[in-house]
Amino acid sequence: MIYVVTGTDTDVGKTVVTAALAATALRRGDRVAVYKPTQTGVRPNEDGDVQNTARWLGAPDRLSVVEGIRLLEPMAPVDAALEEGGEAAADALPTMAEHVRRIKALAQGHDSVIVEGAGGLLVSLTRAGETIADLGAALDAHLVVVTRPDLGTLNHTALTLEAAVARGFARGTLVLGSYPGAPSALHVRNRGNLEALATDRGWDWVDGLPAGLVATGPAQGRNEVLWEAGRRLASVLA
Repeated sequence: MIYVVTGTDTDVGKTVVTAALAATALRRGDRVAVYKPTQTGVRPNEDGDVQNTARWLGAPDRLSVVEGIRLLEPMAPVDAALEEGGEAAADALPTMAEHVRRIKALAQGHDSVIVEGAGGLLVSLTRAGETIADLGAALDAHLVVVTRPDLGTLNHTALTLEAAVARGFARGTLVLGSYPGAPSALHVRNRGNLEALATDRGWDWVDGLPAGLVATGPAQGRNEVLWEAGRRLASVLA
């Protein structure tokens, strides 16, 4: 099975959802690969999203993590390449065909492959302007969209789901990436409205996974939190 994880925006909890999906598959006994087509905003010797996923899960033997390319600037992939090395660097970005080939090769040796995009659904991934939506369609993947509960989320989420459905993703999963421990009236209403956006389109809905707790909270207990989040995802994706 191939999953493609994207978001309505940046910093919505995509990496935590990716880790929870990996936890779900590992619990089934799967061999799991996590692929990040483009990692931006991370130095060569620093952990990126896939390394964080492996660390959070205790780096089990059945988990492989792979980056397509790493770029220094915290920008969309094409802009990060242009900033780092000009036109030559942008031209050297992996093509859509290269990403598809790498992911299919991973699928040959793994039971589950989870692809984590950069930014949102329509951020350009390649020099030709192809997006994570194009990659998901090329792979016939299950699309997972991560959203947030804050002001502005209803418009961002509605537009993202509309674009996804228009590109052939009649079914998918919308995940609320995080939810505050003391929600305001806005958070409560947005939570209900987001669920309605998903169900009205025939998409699955998963309530707020603990993205903030996993990403910035104490290491003790993090693994257990992720496994529980994975269990909740598994109940929807089964």
